[in-house]
Amino acid sequence: MSHQNVALGSIAKISSGGTPDRGKSAYWNGSIPWAKTSQIQNCTITAEDIDEWITQEGLEQSSARIIPQGTILMAMYGQGKTRGQVAILGLDAAINQACAAIQLKPEVDRDYVYQQLRFRYEAIRALSNVGGQENLNADLIREIAFPLLKFEEQKMVACILSEWDSAIEKTEQLITAKERYYTELVRCLITHRAETASWRQVPIREIAERIQRQGDGGDYPLLTISSASGFVRQEDKYSRYMAGESAKTYTLLRSGEFSYNKGNSLRYEFGCVFQLQDDDAALVPSVYVSFRLRDSVNAAYIRHLLTADYLKPQLRTLVRTGVRNNGLLNIRPDEFMGTTVPLPPLEEQQRIAQVLDIARLEISIATKQLTALRKQKRGLMQKLLTGRWRVNASREEIHG
Repeated sequence: MSHQNVALGSIAKISSGGTPDRGKSAYWNGSIPWAKTSQIQNCTITAEDIDEWITQEGLEQSSARIIPQGTILMAMYGQGKTRGQVAILGLDAAINQACAAIQLKPEVDRDYVYQQLRFRYEAIRALSNVGGQENLNADLIREIAFPLLKFEEQKMVACILSEWDSAIEKTEQLITAKERYYTELVRCLITHRAETASWRQVPIREIAERIQRQGDGGDYPLLTISSASGFVRQEDKYSRYMAGESAKTYTLLRSGEFSYNKGNSLRYEFGCVFQLQDDDAALVPSVYVSFRLRDSVNAAYIRHLLTADYLKPQLRTLVRTGVRNNGLLNIRPDEFMGTTVPLPPLEEQQRIAQVLDIARLEISIATKQLTALRKQKRGLMQKLLTGRWRVNASREEIHG
């Protein structure tokens, strides 16, 4: 049995904050924490997250006001994913005018409402686009509606979903730790040893040959390189087919071969190199520098070396400031092929690759676990937060 929806405005007071005049130094660098939308990321905002403070005078001379600890905040403005996200204020703090403070009435469980708002993120963002309105406001937020269960059942639902949040957070932390460990392994096994051992520094052109073959008319996937994920389907990254006629000039890449995308990103400032592993063959943009290794080197060793951004210092010296071609760094293919990599004996390359392969496998397994947990939680939210499944608070049972 589903419950009747209630509007958020009927169970909460919605307000916003303000920003003291930045031109008046007497208003800033005081002792009052000042929270803003950049800190609202489906989380609890703690003292460690605060990076600006205002003075008592700044508080009194602006529309900013102190919001009590435990209040739900929602970002009303913000680029990218920010608008519509929520957070729980973990300390008494002032907030800016782009934050909505949601202060609930008694007998409404904060964590239950927090989970409802997270669940309805996309719908909330859609509200802000009605009639060309690009931001949320207090009136729109008051209209957000969802089922309101009895208080004890609210608490039980929130508790169940919080358990999944805890598991997700711990898995995220595990992945972060394993990524750090992998980075340290690369530093110890390759970077440090290349500096201290008598390894040869070999230009890529000596261990690889450049690929410029075009498609043969076969039906191949069109791939692009994401700095975060490596090779991805073009339609998955851009949500549509992008290549058009230019696909005829794409390079045909076969399994085990590499491409260098010379577009910069936060993760790879001077471009990134990935190996094609998940497809037998694919078409990639001809602006990538594609190459295949000779049999004298271990491909897995080179893959770890390149995805760890070993070439970054060398690539930095090749970039001519201010000169770009279609948004790409102006590094010529011959310049890239002239960058050097440390090359220990083949058997040592293989040993290093085996250790790093295991470390990457552990990260991959944890990442799949994280994906499964998120999917499971989303399924639970769909059932519990719509009232389709009910929780017997006295017997702690879930039933549909």
